[in-house]
Amino acid sequence: MNQNKSNNGFEESSLKIESITFSEGVAIIVGANVGAGILSLAYAARKAGWPILFFWLIIAGVFTTISMLYVAETTLRTKVALQLSGLAEKYVGSFGSWAIFASVVINSLGCLIAYMSGSGRILNSFFGIPNSVGSLIFFIPAVIIVWLGLKVTGVAEKVISVGMVIMVLILVIASFLTGKAEVSNIVSANWSYAIPVFNVAIFCYIAQYAVPELARGLAAQPKKLAPAISLGMFITCVLLSIVPLAVLALTGPEKVTEVATVAWGQAIGQWAFFMANIFALCAMMTSYWAVAESCLTNIVDKFKLKSEWDTKTRLIVLAIVTIPPFMLAYGGIVSFVNAVYLAGAFGGVIMSVVPVMMLNNARKFGDREPEWRCGIIAHPVVQILLIVLFCGAALYAVADLFNVLPAGW
Repeated sequence: MNQNKSNNGFEESSLKIESITFSEGVAIIVGANVGAGILSLAYAARKAGWPILFFWLIIAGVFTTISMLYVAETTLRTKVALQLSGLAEKYVGSFGSWAIFASVVINSLGCLIAYMSGSGRILNSFFGIPNSVGSLIFFIPAVIIVWLGLKVTGVAEKVISVGMVIMVLILVIASFLTGKAEVSNIVSANWSYAIPVFNVAIFCYIAQYAVPELARGLAAQPKKLAPAISLGMFITCVLLSIVPLAVLALTGPEKVTEVATVAWGQAIGQWAFFMANIFALCAMMTSYWAVAESCLTNIVDKFKLKSEWDTKTRLIVLAIVTIPPFMLAYGGIVSFVNAVYLAGAFGGVIMSVVPVMMLNNARKFGDREPEWRCGIIAHPVVQILLIVLFCGAALYAVADLFNVLPAGW
């Protein structure tokens, strides 16, 4: 009874309500979004130019945030602590629930495979150890934090995210102090290459899946849910913008490398190479924690398992979430990557359509009065724009996969 009061009437399901602070909530959003992909943005935007990348990062960030705020209001209209699949089942039905569950699991799998592979390559470059051993060294602390739950994940995300921001600022400032940075490298724009950059931008924001986790963690202070999401997404947008800005200013579009750590190391010095790679490891670690924690609780919720804190249940589900990505990263299954890419495109569609439906139905059939409402951003015109943008990005991804795009792209 006391717990119910302190949690503003929210009730625990198989998912436990673990209190996190506002800053930890913000850090979970930033940590989930800022993965290793931030280091490839400069290369992805080299033909279009930084102004177009910045434009699309804002557009994609705004509409992804709107989608997340739809989920936020939906959670605030729901008494019981549920994950995305549980919310979809309550407000959209079985098909929507399975669709969003598949989206969460497949996208999580794709991300976790990338972090396993990327961490192994970085630790190999540092210490000369085999990639698989490097991935194992990364894997152990990553899984321990996820095992310890939402509260510990929030604290760890905050500590590492602060470190990431400091490292990025040092690298960006150093880039402009070298005397090699050229403003002309970052002001040109070529709109004929704009559409693929939008596709890259919209899939840089992957923290939609973390919203129910934040709602659960901020149950005692639900009015802070929407501000935590908005601030986390703003910080993400700033970080995604300034890294390619510094790299392109330093190298120019002709010399930019596929991974920014190489460009920084060549242009600034060996220390920048090490710092940028340490940043990349931290980015992969924070994203791993958020993605794996969300995937774990979605499985517990979807299959209505006993409790996320039942030792046997947690051990089995954590193994299901974390072991296959490690094995697939070193299994030589090349075609699997394409399957994940294609599934990720459809995941974007699901994460635009389903939250709209959940919000609209939660407003009709929700079981509590929310402490916060979406307001004008839930207007039907905004909802249609959101769906069109995400579906367009998915269509582009499919067309790109099957090489049916115009030559100019």
